Amino acid sequence: MKFNIDDLLKALPLPGNEKWKDGVWDIEPYEKDGVRLAFFAPRGTDYQTFHQEDEFYFIARGSAVLLIDGEPHPCTAGDALFVPAMAEHHFSDISDDFATWAVFF
Repeated sequence: MKFNIDDLLKALPLPGNEKWKDGVWDIEPYEKDGVRLAFFAPRGTDYQTFHQEDEFYFIARGSAVLLIDGEPHPCTAGDALFVPAMAEHHFSDISDDFATWAVFF
């Protein structure tokens, strides 16, 4: 199974909701046995806070700062970052071309 960044970007944003009023900038193309793959390409403000699962981010394009429990972690394409379950986190200083894969487990 193959997932293409350009194809996923064309599908975004998804319709907005109460939390993501300007549109939802993530899509989850795969899930199996408690492991989920997400593609996340926020534009503007990242409204996420925490998740019930551990997760890895694999930065695919651009740059941002991942704040984990208030601690900044600058990241660029090629970087991988781990976020433990229930840790408050979000991206800031997001470049216009930013995109990341996230694996939840």
